[in-house]
Amino acid sequence: MNTVLIIGAKSDIATALAHAYAKNHSNLMLAARKVETLQNVARDLHIRYRVEVTLHELDITDTISHRTFYESLTPKPQGVIIASGYMCEQKIAQQSLEKTLETINVNFTGAVSLLNTIANDFEARQSGFIVGISSVAGDRGRATNYIYGAAKAGFSTYLSGLRNRLYESNVHVMSVKPGFVHTKMTAKMTLPAILTADPHEVAEDILNAQQRGVNVLYSKWIWRYIMGIITCIPESLFKKMHL
Repeated sequence: MNTVLIIGAKSDIATALAHAYAKNHSNLMLAARKVETLQNVARDLHIRYRVEVTLHELDITDTISHRTFYESLTPKPQGVIIASGYMCEQKIAQQSLEKTLETINVNFTGAVSLLNTIANDFEARQSGFIVGISSVAGDRGRATNYIYGAAKAGFSTYLSGLRNRLYESNVHVMSVKPGFVHTKMTAKMTLPAILTADPHEVAEDILNAQQRGVNVLYSKWIWRYIMGIITCIPESLFKKMHL
């Protein structure tokens, strides 16, 4: 039975992913800050799906601890999903270096630090899969969330390069770009229903795409075409649109 490590396991999408992979007969390692708050979730997953679930304390921004954290895992996972994320309101982030750095460190620097260690192990083992949850916000800079978008753009580029590096090592790397999703992070936003996914919908998309070896997944699927149009708009026009 495979073991899947989920980083940022307290997020709504991560919880949905835990259910999706457990239902698919994968043992789980759930990692997050204050991971003890996931004890009831872990118990439910174990009873419901008869899989092993372990909890692991991890601060994605504490890069010094990442190598020790990964080396402590027994057994080593066959798959890793990076679901950690942080989105601050643009107007707050652009006035606060602290919030800007937190956005970058959670969404990019911390994820890259941890995946560097994991990628080296998977490369040596010549097997495994890595799923990184980025965002459509990284496809083009917009006035309303460009700090968050910049961090996700960096993460998407990192995943693209990692995918090319690990291809010959039989390691699959998938980039996930959700659009609007009903989560705690977007609770204060007014979202168009037709374009907004449920976390369980995104989780099922991820599981199915990962098993098929998809490289880049947009969820909902329509966002691939929306972002294709948005990225083609000339900059002279785009900067006047106040998106």
